[in-house]
Amino acid sequence: MNAPHGFIGRSVERREDARFLTGRGQYTDDITLPQQSYGVFVRSPHAHAKISSLDTTAAAAAPGVLGIFTGEHFKAVGGLPCGWLINNIDGSAMKEPKHPVLADGKVRYVGDRVALVVADTLEQAQAAALLVEVGYDVLTPVMDIANVGGAGASVHDEAPDNSCYTWSIGDVAGVADAIKGAAHVTTLSFRNNRLIPNAMEPRAANASYNRDSEEYTLYVANQNPHVERLLMCAFVLGIPEHKMRVIAPDVGGGFGSKIFLYGEETALVFASKHIGRPIKWTADRSEAFLSDAHGRDHLTTANLAMDKDGKFLALQVHTTANLGAYLSTFSSAVPTILYATLLAGQYNTPKICATVNAVFTNTAPVDAYRGAGRPEATYVVERMVETAAKEMGLDPAEIRRRNFITTFPYATPVGLTYDTGDYEATMAQAIELADVAGFPARKAASEAKGLKRGLGYSAYIEACGIAPSSIAGALGARAGLFEAGEVRVHPTGKVTVFTGSHSHGQGHETTFAQVVADRLGIPMEDISIEHGDTGKVLFGMGTYGSRSLAVGGTAIMKAVDKIVAKGKKIAAHLLEAADTDIVFEGGQFKVAGTDKAIPFAQVSLTAYVPHNFPHDKLEPGLNENAFYDPSNFTYPAGTYICEVEVDPATGVTRIDRMTACDDFGNVINPMIVEGQVHGGLAQGIGQALLEHGVYDTQSGQLLSGSYMDYAMPRADDVPSFNVKTVAGTPCTHNPLGVKGCGEAGAIGSPPAVINAICDALGVKDVPMPATPYTVWQAARAAA
Repeated sequence: MNAPHGFIGRSVERREDARFLTGRGQYTDDITLPQQSYGVFVRSPHAHAKISSLDTTAAAAAPGVLGIFTGEHFKAVGGLPCGWLINNIDGSAMKEPKHPVLADGKVRYVGDRVALVVADTLEQAQAAALLVEVGYDVLTPVMDIANVGGAGASVHDEAPDNSCYTWSIGDVAGVADAIKGAAHVTTLSFRNNRLIPNAMEPRAANASYNRDSEEYTLYVANQNPHVERLLMCAFVLGIPEHKMRVIAPDVGGGFGSKIFLYGEETALVFASKHIGRPIKWTADRSEAFLSDAHGRDHLTTANLAMDKDGKFLALQVHTTANLGAYLSTFSSAVPTILYATLLAGQYNTPKICATVNAVFTNTAPVDAYRGAGRPEATYVVERMVETAAKEMGLDPAEIRRRNFITTFPYATPVGLTYDTGDYEATMAQAIELADVAGFPARKAASEAKGLKRGLGYSAYIEACGIAPSSIAGALGARAGLFEAGEVRVHPTGKVTVFTGSHSHGQGHETTFAQVVADRLGIPMEDISIEHGDTGKVLFGMGTYGSRSLAVGGTAIMKAVDKIVAKGKKIAAHLLEAADTDIVFEGGQFKVAGTDKAIPFAQVSLTAYVPHNFPHDKLEPGLNENAFYDPSNFTYPAGTYICEVEVDPATGVTRIDRMTACDDFGNVINPMIVEGQVHGGLAQGIGQALLEHGVYDTQSGQLLSGSYMDYAMPRADDVPSFNVKTVAGTPCTHNPLGVKGCGEAGAIGSPPAVINAICDALGVKDVPMPATPYTVWQAARAAA
């Protein structure tokens, strides 16, 4: 981590926290517009059924009802689009059944949208929704992703075998040959459990239409408002893009689940024009469990081939990925481009191949969730490596050392090029911080109490800063993945920054201000950050994939550099010097080698008084914008070490120690970074021990549809974390030298926890989530 200089590397308190902690945040549900009306969705109680009848007569006559909308209203519009095209092994395109805004004669999961009821009040809309009479011809649901072809039913007629695509990457034949000739092959089969996002703020939207200007305004809890507008206008409703304004105000967490275009806000926008009043909808928590896009849900079998010394020769992976009932916005990319390309991990494995079969089931759509493919890849690699170490009789740290990549740049066998890294350094720091040397004594103390103690490693890497448009486009992306920034310097030297990135917990209002203040040499108080409004901000791609600072921050810095370049020309005129002799440092423009200098604010004022500078050569004003499209991903990496104590009599697992050492390149705000890691660790531990989205295999009902059945991590489920950001290897291709940090904790922690439990029990595998019953069963089997 770079030493503090100016504002870079300082743990500045988050500027946005004051309004959040005092209840002054402005979320979508807080916004009430004139003549506000309310929407309620009628949802399917069945996982798979044909709609045989739909009668809205009684509901339409109910008090306060303004309109009822069904699939019939949307027959002439497009379906919700998928933003990433994946091709099959034979080169043919994936199956893309229409994802209707409201059900088009068939429902495909419990919670599928059937109708929208709009009324004067929320209570009236709720009461009327109960009066909508829907007849269903129930069909057999497709639930078992291991046997979708033999389910005896099809989620979509376009995919009779329920397969969306079968995709492959890597040297299939070379891997097979290496496995045949290997001294040892480790094999594991496991499931990466389905997760249900639970952001503090549920999804919400408030749509209005202005008949005079023919313009729509949508307030929505969303992570990328420009993409929301583009997809809705261009692919679904056919609204001219300049006639639609999308505003994402304060958003209470997203974790990926608010990236996507959903049918709910699309239906509200459509209906707002028809009834001539704004319509608000806010999901309740039960509705969110059913209808938010879920995460993970992979079945994987992997083989790791090694020579007699534990050097990796080849990795072979077969994964079945559950897409749910429909393709969501980025769902096709998660188990392919964001997953299989990371299967090299931190290791110099000469040959790797992966085959992914993505399937449709009668469950909620599955898409990106914190980490999005990277946690699934890390789980495969790190469970394999730890198991191989045990089978080969090697120390888990030693087998990693023998296989670490040490020379950079490094081109992996699965399509990525790591620009920099020092994996031995992060592991060494983690081993020291975790006091691995003292583990035998702690293990003996646990055994004396009749308890089992285990230690588990996880050495993760992720590709983030998503991403280079050229690479993404070649891999199937249907949009660019650049970012935009605008820096507006006012006459008095105060600055407003507009960013296409969106903040929903990351602390952008602080971090971006630190970066700009450090470069311009002005107080942070003189800088404001604007985001989340397509009416104000240049077209940007939003926040996901740990891209905000690496991509969005770089766009801002490029705009700042333009400001400084123009300022030098104005200063040169004021100082009667050549602009090539002007330097800018510490908030002053100076003539190099002299004591002649003027402050930034004087130059900014001059920029707006044209007769004070050669306006025949320079335009008035000091306002610049920039777009940035990175040349590569950023590759944060680290080592996590988990130490658990297990009661074999009850299966209760207590995480005694959790150590995380990360290389995030240059760090702008260490406190914010540490907070991001803490949150990710809690979510990763939640996946490893507690969280599991479960459907009944016969009826398709969601069995974990509330906090009574879906266990979220609580304070007493996690230990006090040992977190350290090591003196990192700066990213080589962005001027800030930064890498992403927002998803690391959720990526590296699940395999560390499961590896520790397996070590404690002396077993090969314990499935996630490692609940007390699951661990108790494993302990009994081991005994």
